[in-house]
Amino acid sequence: MAALNYQVDPYLTHQWDTPHLQRLLPGREKLSPWGKTYALARFRPQVLYVGNSRTELGLPVQTALFGSQRVFNGALSGASLGDAAAMLRHAAAVGRLETVVWGIDAPSFSMEIGNSDFDRELVAADRYYLLRRGLLNLKRAISVDMTLDSIRVLRGTFGHVCQSSLALYGQRDGRCVRDRIESLGGTSAAILPRVRDFARGAGPTADAMQELAANVENLCRAGTRLRLYINPTHAMTSDALYWAGKWPALENWQAQLTALADRHRQHGCDVQLFDFSGFNDVTTEPPPQVSGKPDMLNYWETSHYRARVGEMVLARMFATGDFGVELTPATLIAHQAAQRQARDRYHQLHPAETAMVRGH
Repeated sequence: MAALNYQVDPYLTHQWDTPHLQRLLPGREKLSPWGKTYALARFRPQVLYVGNSRTELGLPVQTALFGSQRVFNGALSGASLGDAAAMLRHAAAVGRLETVVWGIDAPSFSMEIGNSDFDRELVAADRYYLLRRGLLNLKRAISVDMTLDSIRVLRGTFGHVCQSSLALYGQRDGRCVRDRIESLGGTSAAILPRVRDFARGAGPTADAMQELAANVENLCRAGTRLRLYINPTHAMTSDALYWAGKWPALENWQAQLTALADRHRQHGCDVQLFDFSGFNDVTTEPPPQVSGKPDMLNYWETSHYRARVGEMVLARMFATGDFGVELTPATLIAHQAAQRQARDRYHQLHPAETAMVRGH
């Protein structure tokens, strides 16, 4: 059983630059952290993205912004701040990171295990990681569910929807998301469930802020360039936080992040914090219920932005662009005041969206 599963490897737990990566798989990736942690140990990127599925889907790795440097999207679906920090520690242990791009948002800013497949045994602790990892892979291969899926791969019935994220250097294939959205009944049907999922998160929590601070300290000490950014989720998600009474906590969280980045920047660390969330020209795009169109230009649904938005995010942080605001002690108060005004305008100009959020 172990030999069969190890050879077929239906979940791509130990593949990098192999023909296995090119086969089409089901829309939902199983054991994605297993594949990504192994790929990081083999690929050893110089530029790493971490975060949750919003970063995984939205930030493109194929960009000229980093020249010839190796870029990998190490973000994980459902990841909390704690999951992202563990992935970062792993990448730093197996390679030398020049740049880290870390996508965050308030609800997932906690130490909960958001991705239940991310066994912390997968995190590198010493130079013998690949040897130990081989034993972990063999142990994981002794399972009935993996055997059944190996048989499905051999029979050609496993699913042929999209490529693994490993084939795209860690970025999620949009066809996987499209398949998921269609299973829910289309973009319109996915709008409100994603709003509810977003607002339901436990964060921001104090222990997560401590974890972030410790990781920023380590990155600064290593001379790594760090860009923190608040994900540009749709305005309906920010509005959901407001109606849930979480707006004061959101602003306090932004202030703590700003102080953290500024403190390290004053000591010579190359760290910047950007906010792409809230109410702006990108995030206030009308959903299908209002526009009458089947899809959105900037979003897959209200939680996940498309790569075209991710390109604007990267351009603002590493080149030029007018999307988003860099948060510093000099800009924070004015930015938060502007967002409160923009929120009130949104309620006036987008009554349908406001009613949908308030009703759920």
